[in-house]
Amino acid sequence: MQRYFRVLLFCIIFAFFSVLYVFNQLASSLEAQSGWTDSKPQFKASVQSGYPSRVGRKQAGKDGLQYLHENDRCKNSVSVTHWNPYWRLPPGVCGMNCLMESPSRDKEVRLDSSIGEVTHKEPVRLAVVACGARLEETLTMLKSAVLFGRRQLHFHIFAEDDLQSGFRDTLESWPLSVRSKFSYTLYPITFPSENANEWKRLFKPCASQRLFLPLILRDVDSLLYVDTDILFLQPVEEIWKFLSQFNSSQVAAMAPEHEEPRIAWYNRFARHPYYGKTGVNSGVMLMNMTRIRAKYFKNDMTTVALQWEELLMPLLQKYKLNITWGDQDLLNIIFHHNPESLFVFPCQWNYRPDHCIYGSNCAAAEDHGVYILHGNRGVYHDDKQPAFRAIYQAIQKYQFEGDMVSGLLFPLEEKLKGTRHTYCGRVSHLFTKRLQKSIKMAHEVKMENRRIVPPHLRTV
Repeated sequence: MQRYFRVLLFCIIFAFFSVLYVFNQLASSLEAQSGWTDSKPQFKASVQSGYPSRVGRKQAGKDGLQYLHENDRCKNSVSVTHWNPYWRLPPGVCGMNCLMESPSRDKEVRLDSSIGEVTHKEPVRLAVVACGARLEETLTMLKSAVLFGRRQLHFHIFAEDDLQSGFRDTLESWPLSVRSKFSYTLYPITFPSENANEWKRLFKPCASQRLFLPLILRDVDSLLYVDTDILFLQPVEEIWKFLSQFNSSQVAAMAPEHEEPRIAWYNRFARHPYYGKTGVNSGVMLMNMTRIRAKYFKNDMTTVALQWEELLMPLLQKYKLNITWGDQDLLNIIFHHNPESLFVFPCQWNYRPDHCIYGSNCAAAEDHGVYILHGNRGVYHDDKQPAFRAIYQAIQKYQFEGDMVSGLLFPLEEKLKGTRHTYCGRVSHLFTKRLQKSIKMAHEVKMENRRIVPPHLRTV
């Protein structure tokens, strides 16, 4: 009898390991089909001074335009175990045993609390360029994007060498529940080699890098570029929706530089062509980069329309002595000659001190509140516009996982009461009007996630 029992036990053990083997082979084959294990010819190893060895993405096709892939999928900080299996890990995070990770995790799988269904969506892609003493300001901008966003985000961060470790260390230190909402890639600052210094010195250090994003990120279809001094007061995906409103000829979207021509800069002082009546501001710029790369742009240098990469350098050479705001002026010149290619969104999507410093002149913000705050001219770091500074500091100091109402909204409203001696302070209710709704939505999503997320992941 004991002999039969041993034979039966042996058969059960053999069957168990056979099932494990089949499962492992199936997972490996699925990974190969989805491209995780493919060795694609356009990817090659690249090592540059100041950067660890990474796998470089497809090259931009121009000298000096290269970048490195800095965001490894596999993080050793989380283990795949019986109690923490791969299907419970947040998107973008892989445990020590990466072979068992599901290949379908490349796509976002999230619970949409508004409809109660699991949805698959491509991430919203956000790009920023940081040079000099802009690390903390940029991180605060990224923090505002993560706090209120409901869709998966991917950050394309272009930064000087000495800033990259600061970005990496800080982003990796954020709580796992926050890191699960975004992924990121770090890139070095690169310009065309023949005129790199000239481009880098244009207006502000590295600001003109945004002009080359369509040429560097050739595999990216659409992108939202923002300056480092931007703060999102509502989910990033709301501005992303403008892409679906583009007509067949529009390639980019920006807000007007001014609403009131009597105090506008371009129509009074510009020595070059500009878009529309008051020009456009490039601090928040939504781009369909596939269309930008394909389009032939009319210009005042030749009767032949030029593609983006052919246009930039001749444009700089012609107007470099006449432009004040650097790459923003070049964009104004381009869309002056191609007005049909620009989608213009209202001023509450790029709200600056100019909209309140001489009295409120952004009607859309008065109706709906401020959606995106742009603290240009360094107003987050001086006392010239204390209302702008108060919002920046409130988001900067807010602790992840804390209550947004008591930890963010209430302290901000109290701080704004002390700014009413300024013109912008008198309309500070416009800053919190949309923010209140964003906080309410974020709180509802947080409560819904607590309902569906296993307890052992809630406190990580």
